[in-house]
Amino acid sequence: MGKISSWDWEPGQKTVVNSLSPLEGHEWQEEPYASPDGETIAAIVKVGDGEFSIRTNDTVWEATFEKIWAPKFSPDGRLTAICQQDMEWVLAVDGELMGETTDYIWDTMFSEDGSVIATMYKGMERYGMCLNGEPWENLYENLNQPVLSKDGAHSAGVAQVQSLGAADLEGFKRGVYTVVVDGQPWEKTYVNVWTPVFNSDGTSVAATCRTTVYNHTITVDGKAWDATYNQVWEPVFSPKDNSVAAPVRVAGKWGVAKDGKMLWDPRYVQCLYLQYDASGEKLWGVVATSYGQFTACVNNAPWGETWPTVSDLVVSPDGQRAAVLASNCNEDFKIVVDGTAWAGTYDMAWPVVFSSDSKSAACKVEKSGRYRILVNGKSYERDFDAVWPPIFSEDGTKVLIRAIENNSFVRIVAEVCNF
Repeated sequence: MGKISSWDWEPGQKTVVNSLSPLEGHEWQEEPYASPDGETIAAIVKVGDGEFSIRTNDTVWEATFEKIWAPKFSPDGRLTAICQQDMEWVLAVDGELMGETTDYIWDTMFSEDGSVIATMYKGMERYGMCLNGEPWENLYENLNQPVLSKDGAHSAGVAQVQSLGAADLEGFKRGVYTVVVDGQPWEKTYVNVWTPVFNSDGTSVAATCRTTVYNHTITVDGKAWDATYNQVWEPVFSPKDNSVAAPVRVAGKWGVAKDGKMLWDPRYVQCLYLQYDASGEKLWGVVATSYGQFTACVNNAPWGETWPTVSDLVVSPDGQRAAVLASNCNEDFKIVVDGTAWAGTYDMAWPVVFSSDSKSAACKVEKSGRYRILVNGKSYERDFDAVWPPIFSEDGTKVLIRAIENNSFVRIVAEVCNF
């Protein structure tokens, strides 16, 4: 598939598959998945009695399996699926098995360029992660919250490293969980650990930790902050200096701490979804200025307008702009960009994407069972039976629309200036 710049960006419409009805001899097929470049659509199909495979456009993988789960396209265009064979599970990539079969695998993840494919892994009643078919050397009796570094060179998760007997509350309070990086556990254990995250180059990991039944903090590479808090949310690394910031709750109010010292004084009813811009100069987040009044915030300065629910914060590449989805408790969705809501409300909306030059914003929305693509607040000329999130060309002048209409899979390149 190659990089975005190598895709076909000639304006116009192309019908990739004329009919998405099951092929001859197939009893049924599941929901389809579109490749990032829009040149392939895939679906799980039943090809025989207890036999399943993957349809890609109008062809089918030669390999068949007892069960298939979670088809996903990697960023480099490979099609992955979790497959069961002889009562064991394995990852298939473009129809070929990656690694050995095992008790179970799940949660397929990719490095940014797609060169590394990772899954959660269970073998011999022990848990770990598996990268490009190779499981960690050390496995654990419990592992969750997997994460992969951007380059795929490192992986991490939260593991139970000490056994507990039934109802062993004292043992639990002493702490049996820690972060495991590339299969190796941190030395210190905690009552609970959540949301491990890598820094941009994969050399450091931060996580939220519960140090006692009542105290929480942030731990970076196994060293906890000195300060503790009533609650903490997911930390974030600054790309500028590798410092770590996290939302923290003090005396019933939320603020932001950086490396264990207050950066935003606790004054919010809620604070979450922190995100730095690429320079590390701007720290964005979602805050509630009072009960049921949420909005976006940059460097402790909230937007003026608030909404009952705000989610899916996206920061533009230059860090100057941001977008969120606002709703009335998950009804009547609005797309809010730079603090102003676009016209219209929708039954459902998906996260906004920005062009690489940060000048344009686009998203997928649904209303009354029909789907549309919006660019800079304006809708494409028609709606669809189904559509995938839009993708901008490298120069930001065009947008790729991958859609189903009249039982066909179509690929549309539209010019931004025409919206």
